[in-house]
Amino acid sequence: MKIMAAALALCLALAGCGGGPDHVAEDTPAPAAEQDRTEEERAMNMTIGATAVTVAWEDNAAVEALRALCENGPLTIRLHMYGGFEQVGDIGEGLPAEDAQTTTQAGDIVLYAGDQMVVFYGSNSWAYTRLGHITDQTADGMRQLLSNGDVTVTVTAG
Repeated sequence: MKIMAAALALCLALAGCGGGPDHVAEDTPAPAAEQDRTEEERAMNMTIGATAVTVAWEDNAAVEALRALCENGPLTIRLHMYGGFEQVGDIGEGLPAEDAQTTTQAGDIVLYAGDQMVVFYGSNSWAYTRLGHITDQTADGMRQLLSNGDVTVTVTAG
């Protein structure tokens, strides 16, 4: 009986250490509504010509700077064919570069020379800063979107 009483007292004492119902541990994930709002604030949309594409954007300083450029309205970039595997265009402003040697594939979006957006419909190996990847197009779809002459890309926030 003494052991049970001691165990009960210990349980009650330990339960009191966790704080009241208003206590939230620092590593507790944010509520779903707050996470959704944060994702909406961070979201960007992209069109190639008149075709909306789905992009999985990277989580880096270059993408944050690109997002900031879109906060006052759409960012339109005129891309030009280059090398038979990519389209390249001047963003109009330098972004933070974290170049790393990489081999690209169709659908990759990268930053080149700090102020050029490159969208691939083929493959290349070079030092780039990754911006994102178009997830709803196949390699053939990317080739159809990009291999028939210069295109305009529009990036919008949210």
